[in-house]
Amino acid sequence: MCRRGLAVFVIAMLLMPMTPAAASAMPEAPNCPIYPDNDVWHSSIQNLPVHPMSASWLANMGGPSRLLHPDFGGPYGYQLQVVDNTTPTRRVSFDYADESDDVGYPFTAGTPIEPASDAHAFMLNKDTCVLYELFAASWNGGNPTAGSGAVFDLKTHALRPSGWTSADAAGLPILPGLVRYDEVAAGAIAHALRFTTNHTRTSYIYPARHQAGESSSTSLPPMGLRVRLKAGYDTSRLSPQARVIAEALKHYGMILADNGSPWYITGTSDPQFNDDVLHELDVITGRDLEVVDTTALVNGP
Repeated sequence: MCRRGLAVFVIAMLLMPMTPAAASAMPEAPNCPIYPDNDVWHSSIQNLPVHPMSASWLANMGGPSRLLHPDFGGPYGYQLQVVDNTTPTRRVSFDYADESDDVGYPFTAGTPIEPASDAHAFMLNKDTCVLYELFAASWNGGNPTAGSGAVFDLKTHALRPSGWTSADAAGLPILPGLVRYDEVAAGAIAHALRFTTNHTRTSYIYPARHQAGESSSTSLPPMGLRVRLKAGYDTSRLSPQARVIAEALKHYGMILADNGSPWYITGTSDPQFNDDVLHELDVITGRDLEVVDTTALVNGP
């Protein structure tokens, strides 16, 4: 194929409607869907209405001029440990034990722990498709501790009990919302992304189960709200890999999952990411985004 023909083919592939048929399975755990393909994480939000509070909530999530920021790449982002049924498990001592899953965690001395202040740790059992996530994790010489811990069966739509936290303030799993290099390299991300902002309300909406807000003011965004990149935003000026992420923001949007810097999108730590490419997304601002009404977008209670 000539160079021009190849370029046309790549563009055509990127313009094809994205489908969640593979349910975002990782290469390291190919038999484990990251939630069923009809889960809300994989639901397109392109045709959902704009939420009546969109302008107010956007104003309190950094405002129209605040830039989007991909908070991942080479040394930044999250690392996941893929384990199996032979991996030993240990009980973890939790600070928030009343909202943590008291089970054995496949947490080992070799489990990567996020070097940042939240000290997250993630383990996916490729035999059972069960995801284990810890907040403020410490191996502690073989007597592991954590702030909180949550377990998710990725083959189901199951949520945390109402009011329960997870390793994230919204009570959601973190892994399903990460930007992963394997998906970007394959040309499509078929799920919502995870993002943070600095001011949130003391309430949450589906699929979130928990809040860590500062005020009950309705002008503040609740945990679980979903934001999309406006349909008219021109992604053709972006390089192919940056465009994959931008198109995912149009199709699936991003879910507010934690308190942090405004418009920070999270992903995996992978040296294959090109920081220059990722920072092409820095030109997207709050005025390019809109909050959608997800009232009808539910899988269960």
